[in-house]
Amino acid sequence: MTDATPAVKGKGLAASAGALAGLRVIDLTRVLGGPYCTMVLSDHGAEVIKLEPPQGDEVRDWGPPFNEAGDASYFVGVNRNKRSVGLDLSKPEGREVLLRLLDGADVLIENFKPGSMEKWGLGYEAVLKARFPALVHCRVSGFGADGPLGGFPGYDAVLQAMVGLMSINGTEDSGPTRLGNPIVDIATGLFSSIGILMALQERARSGLGQYVDMTLHDCGMALLHPHAANFFLNGKQPKATGNPHPNLAPYSKFRTRTCEIFVAAGNDPAFRKFCDFLGFPEMAKDERFATNGARVVNRDALTEVLNARFAEEDGHELTRRMLAAGLPAGPVLHVDEAMDAAHTAHRAMVTELGAYRGLGTPIKLSRTPGGTRSEPPRYAEHTDSVLSQNGFSAAELAALRSSGVLVDTRRR
Repeated sequence: MTDATPAVKGKGLAASAGALAGLRVIDLTRVLGGPYCTMVLSDHGAEVIKLEPPQGDEVRDWGPPFNEAGDASYFVGVNRNKRSVGLDLSKPEGREVLLRLLDGADVLIENFKPGSMEKWGLGYEAVLKARFPALVHCRVSGFGADGPLGGFPGYDAVLQAMVGLMSINGTEDSGPTRLGNPIVDIATGLFSSIGILMALQERARSGLGQYVDMTLHDCGMALLHPHAANFFLNGKQPKATGNPHPNLAPYSKFRTRTCEIFVAAGNDPAFRKFCDFLGFPEMAKDERFATNGARVVNRDALTEVLNARFAEEDGHELTRRMLAAGLPAGPVLHVDEAMDAAHTAHRAMVTELGAYRGLGTPIKLSRTPGGTRSEPPRYAEHTDSVLSQNGFSAAELAALRSSGVLVDTRRR
């Protein structure tokens, strides 16, 4: 990317060209899964050209809150480091613009309804594979193009319901509960970035691109560990357990005098060390608690003992001492508290550039560190610069504008 000015000061900014410098991505995705994927790639140097339809990426409207440009936080949070072009692909001339941009591109990612690209004469097998043999074409969809649910639309919460994620979240009293963040969309974005990088790695050997078929359905199901593994082994329907882990104890939330805390003991030696720390060495020898299997069976009795022990403790100070002793534990923080935490700043997990603030990249590379390069784009902000750099003349740009192929202002 060339839009970020190196002299600009901020936090969590890219300190190198990035591990993916030179990679060119044409991004036709909207909403979350696809844009999350391309943000991961752009954080690490890929040039991402975001081609937005005349109405724009609809999550620009998913607020409040909105920034000064009128874009919602939902858009701002996953679209940094990209350049935006307003393009009407429903017009043949718009599709010709796309084909010219694909000449020399490494990756095309889109999340149109399956069949849309084919209907436009842009299908991978029929057209793109032969015309751009080195191209990696990633499609993100709800369920894929075929099968009993093929072609149907998919949204995060609907998929959380359908793949079983809601059924193992919540408590017996609450019933199946949607996870508080769009975990299926985000996971699909992450799995898509992995799939694209795998295809590029293979291309380095074969010289050929390929089609990457990503669905919310499959990525949601891939998140079901350990509940699916438990079911495959014991045949029992997994139940929502709330905060406790279905296979470990203690691995749950407890209340202290000052805050709630989460404590995790991953094996029997850790539990013995945990008991020694709490001044209860005899509890590790109690047959109800001596092994993890016994603790899971007697979870309620163990919880009662621990709640009583923690009741008068300062949770923040207690968990700090536990961590120092090698025992996994931490206070249950709200989002604003997590953003202000000292370790969050140390790890550059809040990034700032101008008026933009966002979550930093979690991928820390030693020689080619990534990060923020430019603020999320305004709609069609880079149409002229992108197309001019790709061989479009001023006369061509004017003609495309007059015919409505290039769109400078969102159509509501």
